[in-house]
Amino acid sequence: MRLFLLLLAVLLPSQTLATGPDPAPCRDAVPCPLGERAYHVREPDDWDGVTPLPVLLHFHGWMRQGPLIVNHGRISGATRRRGVLLLAPNGAGKTWDFWTRRTDDVDFAAAVIEDAAKRYPIDRNRVFVSGYSYGAAMAWRYACENGNGVAAVLAVSGTLDQDEDCAEAPAEFRHVHGTRDTVLRFPFGPEGETTWPVKLWRDRMGCDGPGQEAEDWSITEHDTFARTTWECARGRVLLDVHARGHFIPRGWIARQLDELLDLPPSYP
Repeated sequence: MRLFLLLLAVLLPSQTLATGPDPAPCRDAVPCPLGERAYHVREPDDWDGVTPLPVLLHFHGWMRQGPLIVNHGRISGATRRRGVLLLAPNGAGKTWDFWTRRTDDVDFAAAVIEDAAKRYPIDRNRVFVSGYSYGAAMAWRYACENGNGVAAVLAVSGTLDQDEDCAEAPAEFRHVHGTRDTVLRFPFGPEGETTWPVKLWRDRMGCDGPGQEAEDWSITEHDTFARTTWECARGRVLLDVHARGHFIPRGWIARQLDELLDLPPSYP
């Protein structure tokens, strides 16, 4: 009997952590039902079916849904090559309610992680949250209300108001934004200060001083980033600024995962 159970665990890896009835099978374009809503999942390439997986929960942009995310080269192209399980929740009405604390979307996103944990052996110490545009603002909201269990947030071109009062915070916050963004405009500070986009987290996490500026860096020939890093009393904040508009820069999510997972930097 013991041998049979071991063989069963190898043959059906996605079910090994489930209790009670097996979860409905779902992957890629087939959504995972969760109450009246759903999310999508993309497994990493060459996963052995046993090793615990880091998780990237990604909030899509306005009028998008999970199927786009699990096939997006700059998102799933990064996770599947780096051994990371991608979770892509579907926003109600193809958008997110991040405007105030009174939002069901935080609870829904937390439930997505718990449901995925019934299907996969996830690494609770490496749960990352990301988002683009309105999805980035939702990632901010999630971190603000439920961030204590989040290893890092990777936000692209979307913020909350910098005077939000956040009850929680992730261990690390990483944000990228373009100074020529005309969709969700770059939040310049007084006298054009370019470190203002992460003021909320600098205040919340006890970051002193102007931060450490690195030399400008690039992943591809398309974008160059100016990075500022704050080593804070209660975590770490990184801001990458580029001179273009509203988009997910090529390789940016991949590079953040390489750094967070202690992997050699690579592209894509």
